[in-house]
Order: sequence, then structure tokens, then C-alpha cells
Amino acid sequence: MSTLVLEMRPGDMMVVNGAPIRFRNRVRIELAAKARFLFGKQLMAPEAATTPARRIYFALQTAYIGTDAERAEGLAAARDLIAAFQEATTSAQARAMLDDALALAEADECYRALRLARRVMLHESEVLGLSAPDAGRADPRRSERGRPRAAAGADHPLRARAAVPDRRPQRPQGGVVAGEEPCDAGPDEA
Repeated sequence: MSTLVLEMRPGDMMVVNGAPIRFRNRVRIELAAKARFLFGKQLMAPEAATTPARRIYFALQTAYIGTDAERAEGLAAARDLIAAFQEATTSAQARAMLDDALALAEADECYRALRLARRVMLHESEVLGLSAPDAGRADPRRSERGRPRAAAGADHPLRARAAVPDRRPQRPQGGVVAGEEPCDAGPDEA
């Protein structure tokens, strides 16, 4: 059985099977069993769900790490939000990513669905000329990590529905310790 080892720093937040955990000191933890968890920048606060794509991410996050009742409500909300987004967008690529994300969420592969939802958030940010989403943090300083802001003009390449680059989210403050094998479920799943 493979395990996932994470190194967390003071103040880092993690949600494991619906239970929020805040770390008071630097710690190295090992997850030896399959668990539903998100940590660091992967967590989105409810007040950070300010755009349609962010609301989809938050609904999928709830479907992944919420309680049993919240998970069902989160999946239902994700279905409705995805349908509304797909109806409103002109991006065939965003529609396809959301179709895949919903199929993954309904197959109980919510972490993979969240990864696709993050790509849709990036796409939305670039098209609308917003700062790149740095996960769910409402703190504006978090989005200023040297990334250039996307231009919002009519000549912007995404206005012409160009392909969205495959960007992996930045590692949170804590991360997988080098040399350890990730388990088959969790944030470092391929």
C-alpha cells in the first residue's frame, strides 16, 4: 500500500473527510488510507466564489469534502451551475471541460473534477481579464505571485477561443515530501 506524506506549516489548513484541521506548528503527516482531502490553496472559502467558474469549483469542492448531506447538495448545485455556464459561454473547450468534470464528479472522482474546474477558472480569468485564480483565497495578495495579468482586449487570444494552456495549480505552502510515493487518491494523483 502506498502512502502520501505531506509537510504542513503553521497556519496551513486541511480538510480531511469533511473535518477542518488547522496546523499550529510545522508537521509531517502521512495518509495511509484513502481519504477525501484538500489543503492549502486547493481550499476555496465561500466568499471567494465570486464568478460563475468559482461557484462551480466551490460546489464541486463541497461535493468532494462535505458531509454526506452537503456532498449531495454540492453535486446538485454543480449540475445546475455547470448547465448555466455551458449555456452562457461561447467556449467549446470550457463546455467540454465542464462535461468531463461533471462526469467525473458523478463517478465519485471529485478531485479530478476539481482539477478541471480550476482550468475553467483560469480560462474564465483570462477571458474576463481578471487576475489568475490562486485557488479560493479571497486575499488579493495571494494572486500576485509574479504572474502577468491577462489582457482583456478584443485582440486577446482567448477571445478567439484559442486553446487554454494546461496549467497545474501552484503547490500550497505545505506539499508532498520529495522521495515519497503518493497514494492512489489525493492531491497528487496523476
